[in-house]
Amino acid sequence: SNLNINDVLGNYSLTLIDALDTLAVMGNSSEFQKAVKLVIDTVSFDKDSTVQVFEATIRVLGSLLSAHIIITDSKQPFGDMTIKDYDNELLHLAHDLAVRLLPAFENTKTGIPYPRVNLKKGVPPDSHNETCTAGAGSLLVEFGILSRLLGDSTFEWVARRAVKALWSLRSNNTGLLGNVVNIQTGHWVGKQSGLGAGSDSFYEYLLKSYILFGEKEDLEMFNAAYQNIQNHLRRGREACNEGEGDPPLYVNVNMYTGQLMNTWIDSLQAFFPGLQVLIGDVEDAICLHAFYYAIWKRYGALPERYNWQLQAPDVPFYPLRPELVESTYLLYQATKNPFYLHVGMDILQSLEKYTKAKCGYATLHHVVEKTKEDRMESFFLSETCKYLYLLFDEENPVHKSGNKFMFTTEGHIVSVDERFRNSLWEDILPGEEESSQKSKPTELKAANFSSNCNRVPDERRYLLPLKSNYMRQIDRMVGLI
Repeated sequence: SNLNINDVLGNYSLTLIDALDTLAVMGNSSEFQKAVKLVIDTVSFDKDSTVQVFEATIRVLGSLLSAHIIITDSKQPFGDMTIKDYDNELLHLAHDLAVRLLPAFENTKTGIPYPRVNLKKGVPPDSHNETCTAGAGSLLVEFGILSRLLGDSTFEWVARRAVKALWSLRSNNTGLLGNVVNIQTGHWVGKQSGLGAGSDSFYEYLLKSYILFGEKEDLEMFNAAYQNIQNHLRRGREACNEGEGDPPLYVNVNMYTGQLMNTWIDSLQAFFPGLQVLIGDVEDAICLHAFYYAIWKRYGALPERYNWQLQAPDVPFYPLRPELVESTYLLYQATKNPFYLHVGMDILQSLEKYTKAKCGYATLHHVVEKTKEDRMESFFLSETCKYLYLLFDEENPVHKSGNKFMFTTEGHIVSVDERFRNSLWEDILPGEEESSQKSKPTELKAANFSSNCNRVPDERRYLLPLKSNYMRQIDRMVGLI
């Protein structure tokens, strides 16, 4: 009856599946092959189990697809990850799971899916009609990959329809979206617009869908969303590393008015500097990352929710989340500034000191008291460990093989591949003539940015990425000094 645990874990070997591509990225072919065989031999989705559509998609479907792509990659960049007599079993498992998730998209008047589905029976009769923007609007990468691998447009079609439905509900005044919507009426139940829980990966997947599939409309939506975020959510001085005023910060506002709704940010928002790196807004990413790192330095972890006005945690637990590590890794790739190696070492030492347990690493129940919970989320292995490993492993094939890779929101690695750029069907959405015209926009537009994917200049590479007076200002802001 514990929804908090059960509708994520799903009773289908979640941690085993979620960690598959981490083993490959670490070059451990024997363990990867052993784990894949274990999945093929023991995992079934034919279960009377009610799961979250979003969690099952990003953690399970995404990992199965990533591992399948690694096994079948003719280049084998991570070493020999092939499986003897492999007959696309992971792809078949992914297809089976996705078919079991499809009932979530049926019988909704908006096309926005139900948040939960029973793997055997479909949508439970007592199901809620409310879902969060991130949960409903962050399925396109995994569903799109599956559609393009199978040559079956169904999965991408339903995921893209959900994204467009949410996009059409944005405020006429601000262009912002809320965080909780009624899937039957399209009425916003949660009117908070922010970058954290309930919204985060919606924005991430607009950009990553474009990177992977090259669909012009995804980039256009992302550029518009990013501009609205800059206009209404960003507070503080205009430039990150010059001028007077408070450090830049992205706050939670009312989607209709842009008025401040509360004075907290949550740890999931720490993904945003990494997303800014992907669009070339490196300067702003440096500033925002420094704010989250200052909170980490204060507690040795990131509280789930931090009140920047009270300088104290609002929700004090830390479930081993990866977002700060992910942004640290991406900022290091963009700048090569050793400061980010120092940040990574700091995070690593905190994890060892405060979260290590007898059989793994534990969620911190309270970041101040450092009490632990008997739980290790699957994303600790699929994301937190993977990004830390890649941060320090400069010679990893991800960096050296010449292949281009992208990470899903669950940290699963996918090669940016021509075959995902070509859909085998003419129209993604019936009745839309333009969608078959594959004109590609040439640039990503980012506000406040001084370079579009240019490296930070050499003369700054060995200085602190942020001037020391601004660093101290952020430290004061979070109560470190």
